[in-house]
Amino acid sequence: MCARHQHNGNILLDCFQGVQAEERLYWRSFLVKIGTDNLNGAHNEELFVASHKFVYVIYTTIGYEFVFVVSKDEYDELALTKVLYMIISSIKDVCKKAPIERAFLEKYGKVCLCLDEIVFQETLEHTKKIAFDN
Repeated sequence: MCARHQHNGNILLDCFQGVQAEERLYWRSFLVKIGTDNLNGAHNEELFVASHKFVYVIYTTIGYEFVFVVSKDEYDELALTKVLYMIISSIKDVCKKAPIERAFLEKYGKVCLCLDEIVFQETLEHTKKIAFDN
């Protein structure tokens, strides 16, 4: 599961794989809470780690956006760190500027494609940079 939202709590994108619908609301509110509690005032791309209910959460901020990567079972915090860096790198490459909400939403389709290439059906697929020509 990965989620991206602004400091104000608006979720721009979330991707839940293998999470039951009734659990999604719980996880959304949990991620908003830890982001609000820990990321306000954090440096860009400063990593934070949390563990909750046998689940690892790696998260950071880029600009005014929070980015979370969450996994249970096979991917530990080290693997998730690599995934998070790939997501951040891909978003920056696609947006071609600071990934503010407007730039992110303008390139929403390409960002989603990048996420699908990195994590596909609960499996880590690609950890190499994906290039797009704009």
